[in-house]
Amino acid sequence: MTVGFYATLPPAPTGVADYAAALLEGLRRLGPVEIAPERCDVALYHLGNNALHAEIYRRALERPGVVVLHDAVLHHFLLGQLGEAEYIEEFVYHYGEWHRGLAQELWRARGGSASDARYFEFPMLKRAAERALAVVVHNPASARAVRAHAPGARIEEIPHLFVPPELPTVSETLRFRERIGVEPGAFLFGVFGYLRESKRLVTVLRAHRELRRLGVPAALLVAGAFVSSDLERAVAPMLAEPGVVRLPHLPEREFWTAAATVDACVNLRYPAAGETSGIAIRLMGIGKPVVLTESEESSRFPEDACLRVPHDPAEFDALLSQMLLLTSEPRVAHAIGQRGAAHIREMHHLDAISKRYWELLCGCCT
Repeated sequence: MTVGFYATLPPAPTGVADYAAALLEGLRRLGPVEIAPERCDVALYHLGNNALHAEIYRRALERPGVVVLHDAVLHHFLLGQLGEAEYIEEFVYHYGEWHRGLAQELWRARGGSASDARYFEFPMLKRAAERALAVVVHNPASARAVRAHAPGARIEEIPHLFVPPELPTVSETLRFRERIGVEPGAFLFGVFGYLRESKRLVTVLRAHRELRRLGVPAALLVAGAFVSSDLERAVAPMLAEPGVVRLPHLPEREFWTAAATVDACVNLRYPAAGETSGIAIRLMGIGKPVVLTESEESSRFPEDACLRVPHDPAEFDALLSQMLLLTSEPRVAHAIGQRGAAHIREMHHLDAISKRYWELLCGCCT
């Protein structure tokens, strides 16, 4: 059996590319895998909610195989791929003629789609899920979304994977802290990845400001590329406040240096797109306490292996409380990080994940 592997791969600066590269290595230990061959016995298609996956999406519809949904929302992807008339007809295909008016309204309001919950409530998964031989998801929220769109689809929940990195030395992390200007003794929080409205960056920056007002020696590293220029303009004054360090998207080696340097990670997501965060998996995997939005997407993580905040009006107060806990109780922060790392080692190991994929691909081979 030869597996055809269709995915964005490094150097594409995406979490999907990093995931795909790791999985490719794991699968090749089990049998023949070719990247984007013209023909194969079974195809594995990696899909995400952005334009990088356009050709892969089209091929997955033309030549059905196993689809990996890294985001259980394809709405924004389709908004970028289709014209107005095509988009409206696609929406009607998914949700019925009685939603034509809503489709027209959503098309006109698409400029705000990154933060408008309506675009996340209509994931537009039906066509991809119905055509697939099987659909791989990483969490129960994704599975539920697929089932709602394609009740007959074969759905396999396979955990997100983790590959232990080669971490920097303590002296390297200390030099990194000094280089980016973190005050000695400050508790360093980190926000990583693409910066869009759903990362709740305004809330995080407000909570950090309040920590400093309360006299807590805290710093905040914001590392990543802005997806939204409106958000970038809105938070620019807050990014210039004392204790905030701003870095662009980091190459792999520097990312791990920054990840090893921070004392905790804040990784909020709302509205969520059904994704399991690769950033959360990576930071938990190296023993860092991670603050997550309470959601079905993160429900597989044990309660004592991370910290959670709601996405309701209590979000700011809850986040501030969790940040105060971490800064005031170092033993608690360490214990949460260690329990998170143990969970990731047990449930997200590359070899075990690759084996589950391989068994699924064998079962779907025609």
